[in-house]
Amino acid sequence: MRRLIRLAVVAAVVAMQVFVPGTASAQPAAIGSAQSCQLGNGIKHVIYIQFDNTHLTRDRDGVPSDLEQMPNLLSFMTSNGTLSDNEHTILISHTAGGILTSLTGLYPDRQGLTVSNSYGYFKPDGTTAFSSAFKYWTDKVDDVTATGANDPRPNMVTTGGLNTPAPWVPYTRAGCDYGAVSTANVVLENTKTTPAGDMTKVFGAHSQEWEEALATPALAQTDFVGIAIHCAQGGGICNTSTKLRPDLLPDEPGGYNGFNGLFGAKYVNPTITGGQHVVKDTENHDITDPSGNPGFPGFDGMFAKVSLGYVAQMQEAGVPITTAYISDAHDNHSLFRASGPGEADYVAQLHAYDQAFGAFFTRLAADGINKSNSLFVFTSDENDHFAGGQSTDGIWSHTYCNISAGQTCPANQIGEVEQNIKALVPAADLPAAFDIHFDSAPTVYVAGNPARTDASLRKFERGLAAARAVDPYVSSSATPVMLWMADPVGQQALHMTNADPQRTPSFTYFANPDYFLTTGDNRCIERPATLNVATCIDYHFAYSHGDATEDIGRTWLGFVGPGVKNLGRSGQTWSDHADIRPTILALLGLKDSYEPDGAVLADFLQTSAVSRDLRQHHESLVRLRGVYKQIAAPFGPFAHDSLVASSHALGSGSTGDDGHYAAVESSLASLTSQRDALEAGMRTALTNAAFGGGPTTEQDLKRMIAEGQQLLSEASVLAASS
Repeated sequence: MRRLIRLAVVAAVVAMQVFVPGTASAQPAAIGSAQSCQLGNGIKHVIYIQFDNTHLTRDRDGVPSDLEQMPNLLSFMTSNGTLSDNEHTILISHTAGGILTSLTGLYPDRQGLTVSNSYGYFKPDGTTAFSSAFKYWTDKVDDVTATGANDPRPNMVTTGGLNTPAPWVPYTRAGCDYGAVSTANVVLENTKTTPAGDMTKVFGAHSQEWEEALATPALAQTDFVGIAIHCAQGGGICNTSTKLRPDLLPDEPGGYNGFNGLFGAKYVNPTITGGQHVVKDTENHDITDPSGNPGFPGFDGMFAKVSLGYVAQMQEAGVPITTAYISDAHDNHSLFRASGPGEADYVAQLHAYDQAFGAFFTRLAADGINKSNSLFVFTSDENDHFAGGQSTDGIWSHTYCNISAGQTCPANQIGEVEQNIKALVPAADLPAAFDIHFDSAPTVYVAGNPARTDASLRKFERGLAAARAVDPYVSSSATPVMLWMADPVGQQALHMTNADPQRTPSFTYFANPDYFLTTGDNRCIERPATLNVATCIDYHFAYSHGDATEDIGRTWLGFVGPGVKNLGRSGQTWSDHADIRPTILALLGLKDSYEPDGAVLADFLQTSAVSRDLRQHHESLVRLRGVYKQIAAPFGPFAHDSLVASSHALGSGSTGDDGHYAAVESSLASLTSQRDALEAGMRTALTNAAFGGGPTTEQDLKRMIAEGQQLLSEASVLAASS
């Protein structure tokens, strides 16, 4: 979910009369001008849907999973295409990072969001500041000061400190308008009027939009955030609007001049509805904010009926490429709490989602948008670990439980174990000052950004490695809190170090995912601050992610459309989110200006839909891809063995003797350096085979496969001996 840690959210009141929307046809005729959008394999429409924390596997035995309770979607994927249950996300496994790797085909070190949904960074004075990961594509890390003095690099930062290439560019260059519905960082994400704020950059200081954001920020959120169309040149729906703004991407490879965009429902809605101010959801109700104003309902209000209503409206209006985000179903935003597996409100929400997909597919079919001419892609940003006890009847205990006081929680308790990290180690082992990104896998920032071998930092790491606390879902006695730990050496192996050195944490602490770690005592409920305790159950949140566990990292991916095999549900091919984009582009006959970290999922595609090189060297390239994912993927075996070795090293030694730590870290750094070089060569070979650029000989393919297998063997030995 879009849970922004360490960021204050100020609720604004819309001080104006609520707009009363008129009616709009749910299925208008296409109104855009003709486009030169030409795609491969006879594909005319691309519909990409990414859920927030929606599960294919069951969280508790006997309770159908999220997708099992959405048979309209599940059947659509399995009956018409391929649904993989062996798809994986990235580290840190949160909403922003998972979505952005899916959109770019890049692991976090190259797309920029190595930590999300917010992250810390070291300011020039050595103290820590925090930033949201959800920002418009070109925003800076420090978007508060006029010059970005605390960190001037882009939030979406790639190699060389440049802005990551934007995901809509290959489409708009090909003449295709690109619609985005609540899609992370592709739409405006805030209404800031500071010099570097979105309203200033896009609309200009003292513009009508800027003044609205200054006076009524909640209304500006409805009008300008969350919905966008990135426009192609030379035709298309954007030509019908007078509200275009330059679509500026100053670091885009090859340049990106003369392109425009429509930002916000206030301008997108009339463009896609023939002049109406409101878009209808799949139940034919007006899409509004909580105050009744037509437009964006907020990121936590993007239920299936809302997002799918917008997608259908855009497609019907002539926007051929659409991406959309759908909010999770397990968080009850009205009651501000999580819902457990089988709980009535959770089941009802999933039923509503299922009904929305049924209406969506029926509506598109009536428009002639179907599997014969449209590419459908569905996935989730990541999976979750459910923090809770057991329930046989779908009734869960949403109650406060004080672990610090020794309280026994009900057997059907629900909620994360909130834990003050400072209470886990002796006060003498704590650094003088530090901060963390609150999470089940917090990144830790020690003041002054000391070297990783600093004695006080190492003492802190050893203390946390040995930490024990009571997790009532595991035992009534204290058990280890930590699963794994990685400092900058290990983070490099996990693709968690990007081109902004100020954002590299001192270390990352992967805890048992029942925990949610903070730097102070916790309330866990709306209680007076004087009643804060070190450890308690917070029933408001129960679905943890961020950690490097199988139940979080393994998710699902569905493809339906021309060129896609009908394999039904399959787990034979290991994949991760970086593979989604190159697979889509390969089907469409498009390519990026960079080498993706992902590889085309040729096993999911018809032979006629892949390149000649992929056909001619199929067996060797499939083997190469398999080894490549094992050494490169954040949830692959090389990464896992690196985590094991790193954790053992960081927990070892003493102030007087840290030799084991030094030796293991040296070996891990050497292996990672070898991995990085081999990964780059494999990436080039796989990209060239899929998109052109020169074939790789069979001899070189087999050599890289052998080198990768040797590297995996050495990493396994290091983990076992560390």
